[in-house]
Amino acid sequence: MTILDTITAYKLKEVNAKKKVLPQSLLEHFPFFDRVPISLAEALRNAPTGIIAEHKRRSPSKSVINDKVSIDEVAIGYEKAGISGMSVLTDTKFFGGSLDDLVLARAVTSFPLLRKEFIVDPYQIYEAKAYGADAILLIAACLKQSELKDYSEIAKSIGLDVLLEVHNMEELEKSLLPSVDMLGVNNRNLKTFEVSTNISKELSKHIPDEFVKVSESGISSVETIKELKEYGFNGFLIGENFMKTDNPGESASDFLKQLQ
Repeated sequence: MTILDTITAYKLKEVNAKKKVLPQSLLEHFPFFDRVPISLAEALRNAPTGIIAEHKRRSPSKSVINDKVSIDEVAIGYEKAGISGMSVLTDTKFFGGSLDDLVLARAVTSFPLLRKEFIVDPYQIYEAKAYGADAILLIAACLKQSELKDYSEIAKSIGLDVLLEVHNMEELEKSLLPSVDMLGVNNRNLKTFEVSTNISKELSKHIPDEFVKVSESGISSVETIKELKEYGFNGFLIGENFMKTDNPGESASDFLKQLQ
């Protein structure tokens, strides 16, 4: 089993337990559920830099990344830096995040927020909207094509943008759906954890222009982003580069100044 298999199996149990405590019908009465989301896809299309900066305390491969800075401090710092959007990891067991992080980030910012989660059930999509997200992540490696279609259509029906993540050509072929806004190429091999932006470069020519192209993982230099822009990428998800510093917002600001 890969780490993704382990996480997915756990998520199915976690979601089933949550449904018993807080049914979807109650989520639809949360204050944020009636909020009109901000399009992350449009923010990336119109931004000169297209950076999605992540809040991530830890990961299965790197253990603790940064558990000292508060989520609101990071969110304010990212928005002040001029970041296009923020990715908030809400998984607790493997990444140390929570839905509270999403709420706190939403309370102090006005830029698009992506709920970074391992979505295995439509319940989590309604949950994302209820807790203040503007976009969700769907991972092709976790879901069948029918699920990708159904889940992305549900997200669109409640106003959320969809970032669909792929790792190879087989996953990309089942992900070219009209209900998807952004196609993300994860540069990390899920079996070996090796990272190479060559995956983004190889798959870029197979992604139609109607999708916003996003490159994810292993992006830590301005040169890499400039290179990927040549392949048509508008978005760049940066997970650890800022978070591993004492002041992620300041690090993001310095990075953007170099990029511009």
